[in-house]
Amino acid sequence: MLAALLLASAAAAAETPGAREFAPRLERMLVDNILRFWYPQTLDREHGGYLLNHDERGAWKGSALKALVTQARMVWFFARMARAGYGDRKQMLEAADHGYRFLMERMRDPLHGGFYWRVDATGLKPLAPNKHLYGQAFALYALSEFAMASGRRDAREAAVRLFELLEEKAHDRQHGGYLEYFHQDWTPPPPEERGYMGAGPEMKLMNTHLHLMEAMTSFYRATGLPLARERLIELITIQGSAVVRRQWGACSDRHRRDWTAVLEGPGARSSYGHDLENIWLLEDALRAAGLPAAPWLEFFRHNFDYSMRFGWDARAGGFWDWGPLGKPARSRVKIWWVQAEALVSALTMYRLTGDRQYWDVFARTWDFIEKHMADGERGEWWPQVDEKLKAGGGKAGEWKAAYHNGRAMIECLAILRGLR
Repeated sequence: MLAALLLASAAAAAETPGAREFAPRLERMLVDNILRFWYPQTLDREHGGYLLNHDERGAWKGSALKALVTQARMVWFFARMARAGYGDRKQMLEAADHGYRFLMERMRDPLHGGFYWRVDATGLKPLAPNKHLYGQAFALYALSEFAMASGRRDAREAAVRLFELLEEKAHDRQHGGYLEYFHQDWTPPPPEERGYMGAGPEMKLMNTHLHLMEAMTSFYRATGLPLARERLIELITIQGSAVVRRQWGACSDRHRRDWTAVLEGPGARSSYGHDLENIWLLEDALRAAGLPAAPWLEFFRHNFDYSMRFGWDARAGGFWDWGPLGKPARSRVKIWWVQAEALVSALTMYRLTGDRQYWDVFARTWDFIEKHMADGERGEWWPQVDEKLKAGGGKAGEWKAAYHNGRAMIECLAILRGLR
């Protein structure tokens, strides 16, 4: 199916350059396009944390709230840049520490533990103090990466405390995985209350558990704790089995506490970006846990093929946003993070299989990004491109930081250099 889709493309790509030719292009994108946009101007020197409220030209729009997800993602980005050896190491660690201090001093709940979902621009006023595991996952991810990059004991200890808190308050010992939404004091809300991710407290999301697995991968690498490996393997099982609808080869997002899929409303959708992201994050988690990827290849192929069948744009390259399970894409826009995850997923599949089809998906998606999504003049990527190839949207905000595309460049560069 994958081969047929690529061969049928009306705009088939020319011969793909080799890894040696691609790596410099990705590094230029990482340093000259992405990093140049985010550093140093997004560091809030007055209140701490990062300024994330920029229009489509990249101009600062003024004071705005600060969200845990994107504040933590920026800490992760600068710390990961330092550990991967991109940018000036001292500057990257200083930028990561700048956000780390804001997380610990302004976004951490000193009474109940964990982190607020959202605070005001100063960080002095919690605007959304309840606890959601999606946000806690990114806090754990940021603390773990900063601990590895800096070697600082306080960051490692903060990560361990958060892990232990999630173990105590949120881990579901009966059904596996984690309960996701709590009041500020970690008490469960009533069933009818909707959490910050739009679902009730009894619902478990593939999306949340995907990022919990990602965070647990880094946490285990940072600490080596046996219980962290146990939870990582549990999350691998969930992301490779419980959320998978095998009749389609796609993942469902919404599930009841016992992992029964809710295949109605938003639960009836397939998110191509999350499915593709799940492939490479699963493979990375397996490596961290010391488990082989070979038994998973059939699932990876099946899952990738589904996104190609229903989400791939054979004309211009890249992947659409989402579609009903088992049916063609309905949201036919190209979202920046979906393209970033597609790059890593395709290149991971090429590394695992040597199948040129995956390299071609990588190359055509990259071509789409360079031509239509990356702003070569002002830096960063526009959040979306429509069917007519018109790009738009704000460069930074509550849900947009340097995480998806910055991470994609770092991961792809590591793979490309391993292919030489």
